[in-house]
Amino acid sequence: MSRRARVVTALVMAPVAIGAVLFLPTPLLAALIAGLMMLGLWEWTLLSATPAPTARAAYLAANVSMMTALAWAAGSGMQVLQLAAYVGVAWWLLVLVWLSRFDFASVDSFGSRVLKLVAGSLSVIPAWAALCWLHMTTPNGHAWALYALLIVWLADTGAYFVGVRFGKHKLAPRISPGKSWEGFAGGLAATLLLAVAGLPALGLGWDVLPTLLLLTAVTALFSVAGDLFESLLKRHAGAKDSSHLIPGHGGVLDRLDSLLAALPIFAVGKHWLGL
Repeated sequence: MSRRARVVTALVMAPVAIGAVLFLPTPLLAALIAGLMMLGLWEWTLLSATPAPTARAAYLAANVSMMTALAWAAGSGMQVLQLAAYVGVAWWLLVLVWLSRFDFASVDSFGSRVLKLVAGSLSVIPAWAALCWLHMTTPNGHAWALYALLIVWLADTGAYFVGVRFGKHKLAPRISPGKSWEGFAGGLAATLLLAVAGLPALGLGWDVLPTLLLLTAVTALFSVAGDLFESLLKRHAGAKDSSHLIPGHGGVLDRLDSLLAALPIFAVGKHWLGL
């Protein structure tokens, strides 16, 4: 990826994303994010070696149906979105185990394809539900949703630039050789600075800063897990990027991977911690 293309694309996309989160009503934002996630899920089917376009289309239709059912049920209360987010947390804890077993489901077979398609649904739907839950929360739901996204963006940006400059110790060499512990530390530091700066915007007092720092750090950690999990799928598929749709960034899934893990972790963590 060209560093210049990466930066220019990010500078174009970031204001649009921020404006959408802050100013769109939740139903419109939910529809927009669902559309983006379906693009990412289409790329997921390619990484999962699902050959037939009809099978991929049916898979996407099933996921759209599940999202539609969740949106309809959420009209009577947020409990169904909360449940989906909790399912996402359980799923990403299992992914941590999967990441330690590089060769698991690496051989192309019917079973591994089905497993990876199920993994796609378990990654995408809870993340979408978690973002909707955050956005609907009162007070400051839009600010909380934006904060969750900023954690991921800053973790990724900090890791990229610190890793390029100082990265020497590989974080996960078999899965993603370009990632380093130094980059991880740089990304984490950037998110912790965000917590300090973002406290007033979230309507919180300084007494809860340690709690927000904890939530931010855990979310940043899982954002890396989301990134690594997509990298694992790409390694299995022999692909460098999920597609070439976004200049300098690869595919849609390459931009969503960290968010898929971070959003349910953040939403559930916020709920548990009483923020």
